[in-house]
Amino acid sequence: MAASADKTEEAQQESSAAPAEPVDDFVSTHHTIAARGGELSYTATTGRIVLREEVYTDGKFEGHKPTAEVFLTSYVADGESGGRPVTFAFNGGPGSASVWLHLGVLGPRRVVSGDAGDLAAPPYGVVDNAETLLEHSDLVFIDPVSTGYSRAVEGGTPGEFHGFQGDVESVAEVIRLWTTRNGRWLSPKYLAGESYGTLRAAALAEHLQGRYGLYLNGLLLISSVLDLGTVFFSEGNDVPYAMYLPTYAAIAHHHGKHGDRPLREVLDEAEEFASDDYPRALARGARLSSAERAEVVRRTAALTGLSEDYVDRADLRIEHLRYFTELLRDQRRTVGRMDGRFLGWEPDAVGEKFTDDPSISGIRGAYSSAINHYLREELDYASDLPYELLTSRVHPWSYKEFEGTRVSAVGRLSAAMRTNPHLRIHVGCGYTDGATPYFAAEHVLSQLRIPEQLRDNIDVRYYDAGHMMYVHEPSRLAQSADLAEFITGTRPTY
Repeated sequence: MAASADKTEEAQQESSAAPAEPVDDFVSTHHTIAARGGELSYTATTGRIVLREEVYTDGKFEGHKPTAEVFLTSYVADGESGGRPVTFAFNGGPGSASVWLHLGVLGPRRVVSGDAGDLAAPPYGVVDNAETLLEHSDLVFIDPVSTGYSRAVEGGTPGEFHGFQGDVESVAEVIRLWTTRNGRWLSPKYLAGESYGTLRAAALAEHLQGRYGLYLNGLLLISSVLDLGTVFFSEGNDVPYAMYLPTYAAIAHHHGKHGDRPLREVLDEAEEFASDDYPRALARGARLSSAERAEVVRRTAALTGLSEDYVDRADLRIEHLRYFTELLRDQRRTVGRMDGRFLGWEPDAVGEKFTDDPSISGIRGAYSSAINHYLREELDYASDLPYELLTSRVHPWSYKEFEGTRVSAVGRLSAAMRTNPHLRIHVGCGYTDGATPYFAAEHVLSQLRIPEQLRDNIDVRYYDAGHMMYVHEPSRLAQSADLAEFITGTRPTY
């Protein structure tokens, strides 16, 4: 009995012991690809970096407590000096890993996913990316906590990172640590964010300056959304209806609703209408005369490709998920939210809002297969954790800092630009992007509170595709050249 009791006590002590101290687990490999400028040799380093916070009790320093293990992949060109640019990249969500920018457009290897109407079949493939931004800048891809292989430490609280400010602070710490450990404080530094990652990047620009004195050279904002009030539909907020209308027109044009009219002609008309008569009509509401309302119904229907009856019954206000479900209802097809060029099917043709976004489900398998193969088989990083491409585990996402107001990084980006007048902004917009409409991005940029002379620091480019415009091959080539030109000042020929 005594021996049994001893064993039980020993087991209890082991179970109550503190978790093992986490450590960085980086793995480095060496590679060569044929880039546009010639042979490019580089070192890839991938693994998890441990984040720690300083702990104080009653004013007494108690040490550094580990809080999270953040997964990242870096690429550094061999034989280059520490003065080479470095670009820190991440996607959005919230809840998205950096796989989309990593294997879609920026990294030295890219996934073969196919495109709208011509999707690749499993098991897919990974090929060299001759247009990789690595030719012009070292790259660091960051997966925020709970995405990719990033996790809170054992016994930690993931929710601390699942919110606007906690996310900004943790990603900033990753950037600081990597910059310091790799001796890159004197290198030109850029942030590349996509979707919610653009909101993160804008806030990071101010936070890095104010917290660490780390000033950036530029932000690459891909499918930009800096003010959620311009894209979130809510009672009493008519702004998104106007912001989305030119995107609806672009999607309608792609699906043949505007005949042989040039896209630019359609967009010019839609933008003018969305800037003036349409928001005025929404604001006037019941004060519109019958004739005025009928004219707005007609113009809205003509631009969006919807029927006048539908626009009238929607009270002139076209919510985006309803639009993607309604546009091709007579063909029993839906169109994508992330990219309106993609087509999908629903179980029936009477639903109000689709249950699946075909522009995500159409390419998700390719990106998942590619990253799971690539990290283990090519970069030698082994983990039995699921690589979280798009996870709901970060929700509910906290915006407590914005209680009572709209979620926006406009003020923070404005402050960062005023403080650092050398900070340049590149914005990439897809015409058929139904998640972050291009007209909303233009609207927000016009609201930046910066002196007129700093507006020359802003560069906006457009693509005939959607949110991940790089799945469209002509757009991928154009975007790769645009990003290289933004960083180097010289446009390559792709």
